[in-house]
Amino acid sequence: MNIPHTFYREQIALHTTSLKKVKKQLAVSSTIRIIVFLAIVACTYFGYPNAQVIIASIVVGITAFIILVNRHSNYTYTKNKLEKLIQINQLELDVFNDNVSTLDPGKEFIDTTHPYSHDIDLFGHKSFFQYANRTATLAGKNKLAALLTANSIHDIQKKQEVIKNLSKVPQWRQEFSAIASLVTVSVSISVIQKWFQNYSFWVPKIMKVLPMIFSAISGVLLILLFINSITFNMFLIWLFIGLGITGTQIKKINVLYRESNQVKDTFEQYYKLVDKIENTVFEASFLKEKQKLVINENEKASVIIKQFARILNAFDQRNNMLFGVFANGLLLWDILQSYRIEQWISKNHDKVSQWFEVIAFFDAYNSLGNFAFNHPDYVYPDITSDDIILKAKELGHPMLSNQKRIDNDITITREQFFIITGANMAGKSTFLRTVALQIVMANVGLPVCAKSCQYHPIKLISSMRTSDSLSDEASYFFSELTQLKKIVDQLEKDDYFIILDEILKGTNSKDKAAGSRKFVEKLVAAKATGIIATHDLSLCEIASELPQVKNRFFDAQIINDELYFDYKFKDGICQNMNASFLLEKMGIV
Repeated sequence: MNIPHTFYREQIALHTTSLKKVKKQLAVSSTIRIIVFLAIVACTYFGYPNAQVIIASIVVGITAFIILVNRHSNYTYTKNKLEKLIQINQLELDVFNDNVSTLDPGKEFIDTTHPYSHDIDLFGHKSFFQYANRTATLAGKNKLAALLTANSIHDIQKKQEVIKNLSKVPQWRQEFSAIASLVTVSVSISVIQKWFQNYSFWVPKIMKVLPMIFSAISGVLLILLFINSITFNMFLIWLFIGLGITGTQIKKINVLYRESNQVKDTFEQYYKLVDKIENTVFEASFLKEKQKLVINENEKASVIIKQFARILNAFDQRNNMLFGVFANGLLLWDILQSYRIEQWISKNHDKVSQWFEVIAFFDAYNSLGNFAFNHPDYVYPDITSDDIILKAKELGHPMLSNQKRIDNDITITREQFFIITGANMAGKSTFLRTVALQIVMANVGLPVCAKSCQYHPIKLISSMRTSDSLSDEASYFFSELTQLKKIVDQLEKDDYFIILDEILKGTNSKDKAAGSRKFVEKLVAAKATGIIATHDLSLCEIASELPQVKNRFFDAQIINDELYFDYKFKDGICQNMNASFLLEKMGIV
């Protein structure tokens, strides 16, 4: 069994050592660059007025300087990645200490109309999403949210294989996350796809050869200038001819640059992520299937995406005024890069969606693999096809610490309905959310917080948290009725595990008791499976009439004038309520 705490501490120590080494390399690299720059200035100064010496010094010096800049950039990238890896491992240690403040709570995914996500605190502060999410891309984050809310019961065992596989490669997961985190992407994948689909091509076909011919002539003229065969004014005239040709297309070039510059960071990020996927051997069949989508027989997707990233980076060099003038005057640089961009879009635009989907898939499942790695004591449910919907020993809520959590056993079969009674604060609502979250986790393929678990896949629907809406002029009671109506309608389409918490709270006690009874009878008649928690003991009488209904309870005892809860799930009906005791204890009455 892995020990996550130890692993994360070891990784921090390892990366810290590597970081110190890289920082020293950066210091040396900076010194060498300064020396080369000073050498260029000195050769130019002392070589004046010899044109050959000056040109040779500048060409050789700039070439050497570019090589050193690229080398320095590689060192900087390595340094940034090591710092990110240290942050990633420190974050996991912080989460073990219940500090999730730096994690994204996914508030944008809160949906009060969803069948269960709002009821079980799937999103928001201190939610399961915040606790589990480690995605590093916007697409991955959206994919993870979609997985948790999909209510899908298909291919659970294959999903388990994926999560098991990724849980075994923590270094790979962290490398993937670190690479993705180093680039801030501001444009969504859907915007990029729309740009590709709606793009209007404008670069003339002649531009396929004209820049090459023009560059060749420029090279010849530069050599002639170097050997004093032509005057500088003649060379300058040629430079302005090139700038004039570029100027004829400047408006279209500027539009393309603005659009392409928005997606540059995305492709810079994604080619490195695809490369990580392509060059890894996976065990899970789902992962192998996804991997095949980015490995073409002729060329890898990472190579194709990297090619586009380099074109966009080359196009971005126009921002350097000195480079822009000479590159456009001598090489028709902007037109050449515009042509290369259009050719890439024409050839690959229909493949991008598939590649992006693979990235989102791996990013989302990396979070789930990380969750499994962090909980080696959790178990993967045994997927069954018999009448037992859920049979778990020592089932607990994953968001509660081992010290605070009280685990319970539960066995519920198909078409069985539990009525749970219990005093206030006895643990009913927590238990309902525990069961609901176990179903969601199992359907996604995650291990669950239990000693053992048998599970027959089933969709989940609940009514536990209802609110009124002044804007919709909907009362609390009407909102609740609307949710109950959704449950009944869904039961006509598919099988669901239903979880209800104190329904019909917006009406009087007598009406509530009668209505609750009729609703439970309706669910039983529809052959539904589920749990309802209630304070209404009269509802428990239905168990004597319907064999599908079973009574369970959470107890509360008053010992030495103190209220005591054991939070244990028991057979029968609760006999001890605590409202009057608490009112008196707190001096309210």
